[in-house]
Amino acid sequence: MSGILIACGGTGGHLTPGISLAQIIEERGGKSWLLISKKSVDSRLAKKYPKLEFIPAPGTALRKNPIGFLLFLKELIFSFRMTLKFIRRNNVDAVVAFGGFTSLGPSLAARWQGIPIFTHEANRAVGKAVRFLARYCRRVYLPEGMLMEGVSNEKIRNIGYPLRKEFRRIPRERARRQLGFPDSSKLLVVIGGSQGAQSLNRWVKKNLHALCADGISVFCITGMSNESTGRIELIDDAGNQVMSKFVSFTDEMNSVLSAADTVITRAGAGSLAEIVRCRVPSIMVPYPFAADDHQRLNARFLEAKGGGVVCEDKRIEDDLIEEVREMMFNEELRVMIRQNLYALNRGDIASIMETDIRNVLSSETGRETKRMRFWKAFA
Repeated sequence: MSGILIACGGTGGHLTPGISLAQIIEERGGKSWLLISKKSVDSRLAKKYPKLEFIPAPGTALRKNPIGFLLFLKELIFSFRMTLKFIRRNNVDAVVAFGGFTSLGPSLAARWQGIPIFTHEANRAVGKAVRFLARYCRRVYLPEGMLMEGVSNEKIRNIGYPLRKEFRRIPRERARRQLGFPDSSKLLVVIGGSQGAQSLNRWVKKNLHALCADGISVFCITGMSNESTGRIELIDDAGNQVMSKFVSFTDEMNSVLSAADTVITRAGAGSLAEIVRCRVPSIMVPYPFAADDHQRLNARFLEAKGGGVVCEDKRIEDDLIEEVREMMFNEELRVMIRQNLYALNRGDIASIMETDIRNVLSSETGRETKRMRFWKAFA
């Protein structure tokens, strides 16, 4: 392949699988460009990968009010025009869209130029962008067991969520040292995600003494908008010191999950894929206001596979502390969940995806549309 333009960004759940695909393309001698949003979440993560080429592009989420719709339309046109110019100046073989508002303009530009489009949906509810683009795509990559109405089964590949190359489970002892927790303690990790962190943060603060009494330490990721950091040391019922830490953000999620005995998490596709990779028992609290209720669908699927348990957001005050105790101290349950998570890990998804894209493009070698020939004449 000469070059793949990857349209991702806007959220970590869209950007990180794009990075994962770019890593394997570059590793195999190809060329990739990542079109990302201008949001700080994208620029912050992009700085970690200086060898990859990131291109900030116009774009904003679709809102239902008239002003929001006009702003979305304006940014979409700017994104379309910018991508069109980029495609004409570079040897782009295909566009891979990971959903969200950043993927529409580049995909429409690729369609205009007759360049193959591939799209990936991470969640078990297909987003608006992917639903719109699917009819124009060579491939639609979906989670396990999913199909799409109106899309030929020949187009669909059920592959899962690509994780970055460096995201691996590490030994518990090393992970604990990195976080500053003793290996002997019980450690609960709480992850609120980019949305919905506040209710979980409040739950932790309210139940910190109860958790301490059970000898449970806490590592809580409070979310960037909260900017809460700190360390609290308490004494449990046996007279031992129990430490809890609060951070607003971490780039070392594989260390955090590898260190955990149990994790409380929202149910975005990326978070659950990381939990599967690190084989950590989880209590999933789906964010109730997620688009198309996709977090509940994600969580219920993993629960049905024996990979964790679900506690609805409205029940956290009544049920969550007991769910934590059951998960933390029922070793038979924890062993069973870890075994199920091991079976659910489908390996290097980015590699599978890159191979499939390359095979599709290879089968179309020599294909040119009239529009492509027209613009080549003026190149």
